[in-house]
Amino acid sequence: MRILESMVSQESRWNFFTNHAHILIYLEAHPEQTLRRVALAIGITERAVQRIVAELEEGGYLKRAKVGRQNKYEINGDTPLRHSQESHRSVKELLDWVKSSATDTKDEYNVLENWTVGEHGSEV
Repeated sequence: MRILESMVSQESRWNFFTNHAHILIYLEAHPEQTLRRVALAIGITERAVQRIVAELEEGGYLKRAKVGRQNKYEINGDTPLRHSQESHRSVKELLDWVKSSATDTKDEYNVLENWTVGEHGSEV
């Protein structure tokens, strides 16, 4: 019985969007948020967000600009999606599609007050 429970809990953990997509979606709606806040909203570690933001910058999907002591992030919407099945679509098309299904993207990621971010990810 424990094996079945473990399998069910593992199956319920996967998502359709990667953390890269979640970060792009969040930063489009919140371009001036700290990466710590992004981590809390997405539910991954701050270190993972830093790595993903660096990869997105390196790939040309994201630009970081210093504004005073904080960063402001700008999405390069013209960049094509990476997978060959979607490479004919742009990041802007993906973000527009996500926004069209949400009433207010600023509220799309609500930070849970009782989240903790540990070494291996977030726990509720």
